[in-house]
Amino acid sequence: MVFVQVCLNGARGASDGAAVPLSPGALAEAAAAAVAAGASDVHVHPKSPCGQDTLAPRSVAATLEAIRARVSVPVGVTTGAWAEPDPAARVARIRSWTTLPDHASVNWHEEGAEEVAAALLERGVGVEAGIWSGTDAAERFAASPLGPRVLRVLAEVTERDAGAAESAARSLLDALGPAHGRPVLLHGEEGGAWPVLRLALRSGLATRVGLEDVLLLPDGSRAPGNAELVEAALRRPAA
Repeated sequence: MVFVQVCLNGARGASDGAAVPLSPGALAEAAAAAVAAGASDVHVHPKSPCGQDTLAPRSVAATLEAIRARVSVPVGVTTGAWAEPDPAARVARIRSWTTLPDHASVNWHEEGAEEVAAALLERGVGVEAGIWSGTDAAERFAASPLGPRVLRVLAEVTERDAGAAESAARSLLDALGPAHGRPVLLHGEEGGAWPVLRLALRSGLATRVGLEDVLLLPDGSRAPGNAELVEAALRRPAA
């Protein structure tokens, strides 16, 4: 079975087009359609009333409750530093959540990553260790005592050029090595999204797709929504 996580919106906003879901209701609709199309898992960025990424407990709860009313697959959120730049405040936000996600991504190159991951684990939230290409995250993760406890590793290829992305993905996987024995989800973004997704499928790895990572279908046309991106991912040949 192919594991495809749908990343519904990311840090995108209204300027990225009406297809990008922002409100809890729109996110729930998008999640339901993507799961119906074959997504196994949901990753979402809860938004503040003004459309910015937030870790505020009210926004996190509203988003999770709306999505869970429509789907039965696991739902995870971001803990990106852009949503709360101060690491101590980020940990405090997590400890104040009234509704818990199934998992949350932690970018291992960010200041305070270990503390953020520890706070999530303390609350019983699975940790997706975000290991970005072009950073020292793989080395940090290899040395982390929390490594064996994470849910999975998100190998995130940040090179946006299609020609460079697959090579960068291979280098990132080499740098990760055994990854503490944790499952690896490999994905790219923008121009690199589809080449990296195809590599993940050929390699038997989990992957993800959605409007957070790419706005275009493989043929270069604008994706009407997340469901169409999931459908395109699942019909791509593995070789």
